[in-house]
Amino acid sequence: MEILLTLFLGKPLWLWLTFISIVLVLLVLDLGLFNKGDQEIGVAKSLKLSAFYVTLGLLFSLFVWWQISAEAAGLYLTAFVVEKSLAMDNVFVIAMIFGFFAIPRKYQHRALFWGVLGVIVLRGLMIGFGAALVNNYHWVLYIFAAFLIFTGIKMLFAKEDDAPDIANNPVLKFLKRRLRVTEELHGHDFTVRKPDPKTGKLKLYATPLLLALIMVEIADVVFAVDSVPAVFAITSDPYIVFTSNIFAILGLRALYFALAAILHRFAYLKYALAILLIFIGSKVFIADLLNLEKFPASVSLGVTFLILASGVIVSLWKTRGQPAHETLPGEPGDEHPARHQPNH
Repeated sequence: MEILLTLFLGKPLWLWLTFISIVLVLLVLDLGLFNKGDQEIGVAKSLKLSAFYVTLGLLFSLFVWWQISAEAAGLYLTAFVVEKSLAMDNVFVIAMIFGFFAIPRKYQHRALFWGVLGVIVLRGLMIGFGAALVNNYHWVLYIFAAFLIFTGIKMLFAKEDDAPDIANNPVLKFLKRRLRVTEELHGHDFTVRKPDPKTGKLKLYATPLLLALIMVEIADVVFAVDSVPAVFAITSDPYIVFTSNIFAILGLRALYFALAAILHRFAYLKYALAILLIFIGSKVFIADLLNLEKFPASVSLGVTFLILASGVIVSLWKTRGQPAHETLPGEPGDEHPARHQPNH
């Protein structure tokens, strides 16, 4: 039993095992109970699943309060809200990826499930590396902070049509050169064996669903460049950083199906996110200027809620009366150019 009290990254091992056990149970439930087989996830079910994951994420803050401290709970909530909000941009890019590859909705949840597993591993590695940097070189926090301020300012002045160009993505071009890719989907399979046109021998081919999965993973790595420094600017506690990140990510799949059809209603939220990144980066320098050991967690949480609530309210007001999109990427009626182009 003593091994459970051994410190790992500043926290007892049993705290880490408790969290990992919760994540594993949720993943098993998600794959084996909530979404058996290939089925479309409707907006109503998506909203219920999203509410479920958000509630769990918020309830975990009570566990953090009980086992660590009230201040740690405040930092966890701030980090959780920030990560959940930054996921909005990720949802937009995922929708574009599925639209580009014309992935039907009944297969999208499979790609997102395995995508979430990959994201958990990638985020864990990035957070572990970030924690080691911050613990050994405290000045790295100032680099993170300056980067967040720069990113926020860049987002504020970004053009409306600054959307990712998936067709010309260098990674996608590399994959198409190096892999044998089928032009059509093969159910929910990521790979399939087909006869080689030249030799007639069976060869392993990647399907467009596998390319979509890889692109979703790459998109998360890109977004993690913003989100991981943002959380470290809130707190350098690896446990708070990791748990808030993963709880925010766990509901990403459900959040996607709930928001993909109404993303146009949050058109102005990106400006709130930009201001939020600037605030999170600035408070690292403000704390030093005011000779504060730490920026107050309650103030940070309050300002975060205020900025995001303002962004949501302005978005809903400015886009009132706009019709909702009738189809999600991959549904019949979504005539994306990728439908009429070969995938390799």
